[in-house]
Amino acid sequence: MQTRGTVWLLNTSDSRRHGSSRSPGRNGGTSSVNDMGNRIKIAELIRFKENTISFGTDGQLKNIALHCTEAGQRHAFLVASVSGEKDAAAAARTAYSLIADTLYDKRMAIVHERLFGSLSVEAAVLHERKDALLTRQIPAVGPLTYVAGGPTWGDGFSGALIHAVSLDDADDVWTIMDGETPCGRGWRWRGSAYLMLQNIQGQAENRLGQVRDIFDRAKGILSRHGASYKNVARTWLYLSDILVWYPEFNKARSEKYGEFGIMPGSGDTSLLLPASTGIGADMPSGAAASMDMLAVVEKGALASRVRKLSNRKQLDAFRYGSAFSRGTVIEEDDVSLIQVSGAAAIDEQGLSLYPGDIRSQINCTFDKIETLLNHEGANLRNIAAATVFVKSPEYAPIFWQMATDRGLADFPAVCVVTDICREELLFEIDAEAMVRRESACV
Repeated sequence: MQTRGTVWLLNTSDSRRHGSSRSPGRNGGTSSVNDMGNRIKIAELIRFKENTISFGTDGQLKNIALHCTEAGQRHAFLVASVSGEKDAAAAARTAYSLIADTLYDKRMAIVHERLFGSLSVEAAVLHERKDALLTRQIPAVGPLTYVAGGPTWGDGFSGALIHAVSLDDADDVWTIMDGETPCGRGWRWRGSAYLMLQNIQGQAENRLGQVRDIFDRAKGILSRHGASYKNVARTWLYLSDILVWYPEFNKARSEKYGEFGIMPGSGDTSLLLPASTGIGADMPSGAAASMDMLAVVEKGALASRVRKLSNRKQLDAFRYGSAFSRGTVIEEDDVSLIQVSGAAAIDEQGLSLYPGDIRSQINCTFDKIETLLNHEGANLRNIAAATVFVKSPEYAPIFWQMATDRGLADFPAVCVVTDICREELLFEIDAEAMVRRESACV
């Protein structure tokens, strides 16, 4: 089972007003919650479940949550979720102060970092991120992906999702370069090399040309590190104006995957396609598309094992024109990491369900994801990090209430407003989950 680390729930108005605070450290001691001179006063400490701690301030609205879930000995997923905070700089300052403290205390390095927020606040958010990380002597120049994922309350900072690995256990962690440009992180563990590429974009003038550039550029980076598309476990694709050209994007992706030798043929029994998210989002550069990618190169008897997943309650997406698998499992010695593709209310024939009915779409999506996880001995409680995409702001509180009704009151997710890949779809989730392997030594 997973180990929940800490969940901090904080009010940013207090972070600007009060003078100092302490938070639980790695070994049960204390460590400062850095706020660039404006430290957060903790007025309440409520332990509400094993290994989970909630901080509140003066009984006021708690509008920033930092979830930290440790996955095995090496991985941690940090989710900073913001709710209703209109001061993007204050929200980013608070969130990244907590993130920096956590990384410092646990001696971990960021290997994947996605920030969601309005394009208008990008500069302010990145400034606060840099200051908070440097205060803890954590490098702030590494690759990241800033996505125009609008908050449900208007302009602002929606939150951040971070995958980190232990500097004590990983054999090596390095920055992947594409020429002079940092474009990802790599790390090694027991014979496996992990390559996480970020914010890969194309240079062509038209959309489809950019898509082809993206896949070709990623192929070149992988090749220089001894990998190919057959090693790709997961992609995240952010597409501007997705509803205008998603079918054309799918065609271009399928053509490239055919070229790379991973598109299933009529008689194929094995699935090579990676798990994936394809969602509507603008990028600060103005690019039509941007891609993050995780590849795992397996070498030796102790290497991680990678498996692509189907879902018995959904048709494999490539059968209706979308070239991805429903999920991917990366089996390490003590933990299985499950990459859950973006999921929505789509039936066994690939048809959209419950048009106009947000509650039914949410329930259906939860059920589809749970079915996928159940096959790996997991459930919704094993989700360590998620992005929740809603088509309209009023759907967000409905989602959070329905999550609470399912026992997921502390669901580790960032919620953003954006277009889903079909006009009639109102809701989508993608996720990263983990489950402790039964054979692992305690």
